[in-house]
Amino acid sequence: MPRIKWPVALATAFVLLLGSYVLYTQQIVRALRENAETLTEIYGVVQEGLTSPPGGEVQALSRLQEIIIASGVPIVLTGPGDTVYAARNLPFELDLDTPAGQERARQYVQRLDEQHPPVGVPDASHLHYGDTPEVLRLRWIPWLQAAGLLLTVVVGYTVIRYQRRAEGERAWTAMARELAHQLGTPISSLQGWLELLRMPRQEQPDELAEGDIAEGIEEDLLRLGRISHRFELIGHETELRATPLKDVVGDLERYLHSRLPRFGHGVELHVDVPDDLPPVKSNDVLLTWALENVVKNALDALAGRGGRITIRARELSERRWVELRIQDDGPGVHPDVRDRLFEPGVTTKSGGWGVGLALARRIVEGLHRGRIELLDTPGGGATFLFRLPAAEAS
Repeated sequence: MPRIKWPVALATAFVLLLGSYVLYTQQIVRALRENAETLTEIYGVVQEGLTSPPGGEVQALSRLQEIIIASGVPIVLTGPGDTVYAARNLPFELDLDTPAGQERARQYVQRLDEQHPPVGVPDASHLHYGDTPEVLRLRWIPWLQAAGLLLTVVVGYTVIRYQRRAEGERAWTAMARELAHQLGTPISSLQGWLELLRMPRQEQPDELAEGDIAEGIEEDLLRLGRISHRFELIGHETELRATPLKDVVGDLERYLHSRLPRFGHGVELHVDVPDDLPPVKSNDVLLTWALENVVKNALDALAGRGGRITIRARELSERRWVELRIQDDGPGVHPDVRDRLFEPGVTTKSGGWGVGLALARRIVEGLHRGRIELLDTPGGGATFLFRLPAAEAS
């Protein structure tokens, strides 16, 4: 099933609603202009009747009556005993020569009198009238506006709810894949150690010293514990403490230096974090994980070609924020994915799940109330900017 482009659908609904509203109001404007022309014509006929020679008044009044009838105003003329003498522009056909027609006309007169009081001579003839068709149309405008607003709210709420649910499903799916991927390496290593333990002592590799298997198992168990602890922390609000950023970057640097020969052959790592930076409000485990995910992306970008990764931190003005940049001189990020780079499932790697940067944003912005973004790098490569609130700014 193709993915629905909800923004396009919502924009189309807005355009259609706006277009229909504009057409409706244009019709009303044209009708009001016609009313102005009718009033001007009435004024002209009245002036003609006032200035005409004797006998011309009747002709002028006849023309005036025709103009008023043509305006569409519903008019009913009644006499003594509520007898209906004439009716014009009613919304239904009427035969005043029948009792049923008279009764129906009187019922309609009651409705007209609720809109406007009748005019005429007491105890004699009365003229009952209603609103023009244009006024009736104007009455619908507030309802149309309310209906359009309600429709917009309902559609917008539905779209946002659908998108959030879809994003949540993609995020959980990608998270489950990432967890399985991270657990796979230590579990496979433990299986290898288990196979070695099952081998007879004389068949085990000669270079395997006593205690190496125990140390390897311990290292894999520590890695499993670190992975489970990270995913446990990412699932709920965590306590933030004042943490020197140099310590966080130092842990990351030690972790990377032990793995660069294997994962980043030909890659140089340069760290520039001053000692006098103010501490940041952070959870050091999760913040290290966020930085690690960005650096791993840089390592993947430099794989097979070598290069340089620079981690640089500086204090911003007023000691309220600390800025950290992770920059590489790789091929950079393709323009097609720049705007969606932090969404779950978006990746430029053929074998990736697209979770690392989504997790980094969740950690930095959702948990640390900071900011992470990909900067424009005209000279090539990629530069990720982290802005973290200083602990002293709380």
